Amino acid sequence: MDFIIRDMRVEDIPEVQNVAKTSWNHTYKGIIPLHIQENFLKSAYSDEMMVRRLELSHMFVAIADNKVTGFANFSPLKENGEIELGSIYLYPEYQGNGIGTALLQEAIEKIEGIKEVYINVEKENQTGRNFYDKRGFKIVSEFDDHFDGHILKTVRMVLMV
Repeated sequence: MDFIIRDMRVEDIPEVQNVAKTSWNHTYKGIIPLHIQENFLKSAYSDEMMVRRLELSHMFVAIADNKVTGFANFSPLKENGEIELGSIYLYPEYQGNGIGTALLQEAIEKIEGIKEVYINVEKENQTGRNFYDKRGFKIVSEFDDHFDGHILKTVRMVLMV
């Protein structure tokens, strides 16, 4: 599959919002109640929040078939070389084609000084867990995350770069 990875632009916001919603609904079906997903998506992926993410963090998009098919959002780099992968989502039909790996690699190559990449992933999100395991992430802790009145079992993982 042909795709490119590039920095996200303001005009990508509507497509990124759609990727987030579609991916969340697919990934968390049966794990997080739909109304809680919708509340989170409405807040975390509002137009205002997306502009703030673009201004304050590192965002990359994957383009395939002339549209945004995935994205990744990384925190600013800390002085000690730590960075947080806040989100990495693809349309389900584009998973398994190397796009997620390319999004991760883009950040590692473009953001100077990364030593450790951290991620929190829901324990029951087997697709996500498998993705991180295959890329060398290691579990550092597990905890309960109180998410809008719903308890999530969360796994914290790190990739040493």
